[in-house]
Amino acid sequence: MFVDSFKHKGMRRLMIEHLRSKGISDQRVLDAMNNVPRHFFLDSSLDTLAYEDKALEILCKQTISQPSTVAFQTQLLDVSPFEKVLEIGTGSGYQTSVLCFLKARVYTIERFKPLHNSAQMVFDALKIRPKCFFGDGYLGLPAFAPFDKVLITCAAPSLPKELVKQMKIGGVMVVPIGEGTQTMYRIKKLSETEIDVQSYGEFKFVPMLKERKFY
Repeated sequence: MFVDSFKHKGMRRLMIEHLRSKGISDQRVLDAMNNVPRHFFLDSSLDTLAYEDKALEILCKQTISQPSTVAFQTQLLDVSPFEKVLEIGTGSGYQTSVLCFLKARVYTIERFKPLHNSAQMVFDALKIRPKCFFGDGYLGLPAFAPFDKVLITCAAPSLPKELVKQMKIGGVMVVPIGEGTQTMYRIKKLSETEIDVQSYGEFKFVPMLKERKFY
């Protein structure tokens, strides 16, 4: 079911060169993305598009982010080995896998059960072991806090303060915020009452769901 052919590896190398041309300079991020077969996370009908710099549809009317966005968010997060990372929105599991290949200890939450289940099948194929949860990303995982890093892979309408509470002092959050088009922010927690906020341009993400239903 999961075959990573010479053709796929060749397409992936071309993708990595494209990411370099887009300004991705962190070699660890590039190496991780070169090791994660993006086509594993997509329907076989999209195989030829897997390594193009495009967002593609997955289950539950969600999307897998384009590779340059995944690379950009990951580079901003600046993950070190063995850091504890909270990811909001497992989705296909592609971003989760990149974090795992960076040797992070990943805790990831997904509210769509089909995505939660399908991602774990790919994790098994890749022999990685993120801690996966089915639930409400707005709430985070307070029982497992504090986290060194928080990555939000869907559009938040405003800064998710509950998730800031779950960060360590000195911890970093990368989050797209806004309605329609989002601005990417890097939030550093300076103290329990202070944060440093930097912005990094406009992006387009599927929204964090405001209703508290699960699917």
